[in-house]
Amino acid sequence: MEDRLVANHLLDDEQPHEGSLRPQTLDEYIGQERMKESLRVCIEAAKRRSEPLDHAIFYGPPGLGKTTIAHIIAKEMGGTIRSTSGLVLNHAGDLAAILTNLQSHDVLFIDEIHRLPAGVEEALYPAMEDFQIDLVIGQGPATRTMKLDLPPFTLVGATTKAGSLTSPLRERFGLVYRLDFYTPEELDIIVNRSAGLLNIAIEPGGSTEIGRRARGTPRIANRLIKRVRDFAEVKAEGVITQKVANDALQWLGVDGAGFDEMDRKILLTILDKFNGGPVGVEALAAAVQEEKATLEDVYEPFLLQSGYLDRTARGRQVTTKAFQHFGKTKDLFG
Repeated sequence: MEDRLVANHLLDDEQPHEGSLRPQTLDEYIGQERMKESLRVCIEAAKRRSEPLDHAIFYGPPGLGKTTIAHIIAKEMGGTIRSTSGLVLNHAGDLAAILTNLQSHDVLFIDEIHRLPAGVEEALYPAMEDFQIDLVIGQGPATRTMKLDLPPFTLVGATTKAGSLTSPLRERFGLVYRLDFYTPEELDIIVNRSAGLLNIAIEPGGSTEIGRRARGTPRIANRLIKRVRDFAEVKAEGVITQKVANDALQWLGVDGAGFDEMDRKILLTILDKFNGGPVGVEALAAAVQEEKATLEDVYEPFLLQSGYLDRTARGRQVTTKAFQHFGKTKDLFG
């Protein structure tokens, strides 16, 4: 699972290179039009009042641009972004060390903010509401609490599990946005932009083919174009045409719907072994030899969003679209 070409998390070797393709302004950011229009208005209003932007949280599947939009907000507001993760903030002191180094109008970006420990989350509340933090000084009988003023800043949170946020934390965000999967047309534009930045020769048909198979996710589109580029350089004189893109993606094991081997295994298992479903997630996980949590968090979101899988009270079942994709007919499973 960790090495999936169509994984929507960052692979280790992509960390240093992601920033080179990241949009720098709202105008460069493709897709999520309603969110962008709202942010334009809120950012402009905050700048006219010389105030920080209200705290914002972005949620949705991985790879859709939550980190990118945090960087854009920092740049638009004229501040610096300080990035961390809910996984590494283990103690309130860790949070205090970051907050006390912020400057006016900086952005503090906390990825996977739903993973914050309770103590750290509670320490964050006064910082968000009053730009103050409570510091505990000393030990034993000499322990005392001191309030420290913070410069006005914007907290930007990102989460893939909005339902795991506590109500007190969620209610302290003035701006709440859901990021949706991208359309093939939007991904076509993103592929062309990335090709230009990477000096890749690509024809319109090639970018369309890659965008169509990128699972609605810009991160996957950028990963695919790099691998298709490798194929084109060795097999097709370096130019990505529609045929070259199709041949390369087939070689990579990515089919016309953007499915990889594991996606196909999940759907075909439900079709062939469980007569199209419904089947309980535990039974399905055992049949495909995958962890239940991985099945739910990694594989299912795209299959559900793209309309190939349904999640019902009785279990998972495939849709008519899945029958058609694999050339099977429903009446065979009566």
